[in-house]
Amino acid sequence: MKTILVTGSNGLLGQKITERLSATKQFKLIATSKGADRFPVKDGYTYAEMDILDPQNVKEVVGRYKPDAIIHTAAMTNVDTCEDQKELAYQLNVESVKTLISVCEEHNIQLVHLSTDFIFDGAKGPYDEEADPNPLSYYGQTKVEAENVIKASNCRWAILRTILVYGIVSDMSRSNIVLWAKGALEKGSPINVVNDQWRMPTLAEDLADCCLLAVEKNAQGVYNASGKDMMSISELVARVADYWKLDKSMINEISAETLNQTAKRPVRTGFVLDKTIRDLGYNPHSFEEGLIILDQQLKN
Repeated sequence: MKTILVTGSNGLLGQKITERLSATKQFKLIATSKGADRFPVKDGYTYAEMDILDPQNVKEVVGRYKPDAIIHTAAMTNVDTCEDQKELAYQLNVESVKTLISVCEEHNIQLVHLSTDFIFDGAKGPYDEEADPNPLSYYGQTKVEAENVIKASNCRWAILRTILVYGIVSDMSRSNIVLWAKGALEKGSPINVVNDQWRMPTLAEDLADCCLLAVEKNAQGVYNASGKDMMSISELVARVADYWKLDKSMINEISAETLNQTAKRPVRTGFVLDKTIRDLGYNPHSFEEGLIILDQQLKN
């Protein structure tokens, strides 16, 4: 049985991988994050505190457990925060990757790294794996640099690029666009939503499955791993309102430039998923199916 070490296990994707593996016992899991373990069930896996910004700590933890694969989910993903805190963004999104590459090369570990649609400028989406990056934000720049460092390395690697991940964790400590829209509309609060940006939102469970498929099939190279439905952000929020029968008159459609966000966002991203479906057996849910899964989890 392969052993997988996951970084950022307290995040949304990290918790979904823990949920999958503690239930199925498909792989032996070492969950790592900074601080205490937030996953509610404490058996079926091992938790180790690990600070990805401390190379010595990373070496020690990886050396102790000697995993067959590392799934690197930890990152600074808030696009505006990356713009404001460039030094920390670089450490979290690039330097941590360099540290992981060195331990993966030393111990012959497969590295499965999460990347993003924000490496593209959004002029020609949807993109396939061969498209040339042209990031508009510092976040996007750090993710391109991380990809380039991995591609130039001597370790076995797979890069999974994803888009706008949504889902829930048990303590509701992680928000995302679906939960934000649902929560605001349930309170009757008016919300401003952009109508001139298009994405393919990704259910966290689907992305977790893709990470595990990459390990199971010893994947090498770049793979797109998003949802399969393209929609504008305003359409996404309208679909959330329709599903939970909430008042759509509270949705105020605006253009992105009226938001005055610190970082620039791509207009239309989206991915061509053919390679990932063919090579890894990836099979993402539709957005509607994703909302049904979320609804069931919220009821439980």
